[in-house]
Amino acid sequence: MKNFWLVKQEPSSYSWSDFTAEGETNWTGVRNYTARNNLRRMRKGDEVLFYHSGEDKAVIGIAKVTRGTYPDPTAKEGDWNAVDLAPIKSLRRPVTLQQIKTALRLKKIQLVRQPRLSVMPVTVGEFRAIVAMGS
Repeated sequence: MKNFWLVKQEPSSYSWSDFTAEGETNWTGVRNYTARNNLRRMRKGDEVLFYHSGEDKAVIGIAKVTRGTYPDPTAKEGDWNAVDLAPIKSLRRPVTLQQIKTALRLKKIQLVRQPRLSVMPVTVGEFRAIVAMGS
């Protein structure tokens, strides 16, 4: 069964345009236990919303997991994980955090409840609602 996720990234560090130019990336550097546990649940074929944090605060595009969890090669110590992601498509219109907060269908989304978490699950309904808002 396919799962759905949202990953957050500061665009000044690694933007959607950087991601699409590369065509695939290793999602490394996650150093939060809850986010790490979410990474561990990601499987090949899962779909992912790519969110720009910082000033932009908007879902920019859709990606997919191309390789499930494996040990994070950037970790010098500890038990950290990574996954590989590839872009699928950009949203026609970015879906802002403000739009997400005001959408009734998204009132329980983890993005609003745990705004500092960098990797989080979303329900199929939340995923589809955000994609529809960006179409």
